[in-house]
Amino acid sequence: MEGYCVKCKSKREMKDAKEVKLKNGKPAVSGTCSSCGTKMFKIGAAK
Repeated sequence: MEGYCVKCKSKREMKDAKEVKLKNGKPAVSGTCSSCGTKMFKIGAAK
């Protein structure tokens, strides 16, 4: 899963990605950046 890393300021591969649900019921994906280890978050279902 690919997402935007705020620390690296570029799109990076998400490590340890897991699907979560927001309070309003929408799907999202949470994980960590593969290069710097910062938490990443992407709204939308995993493909």
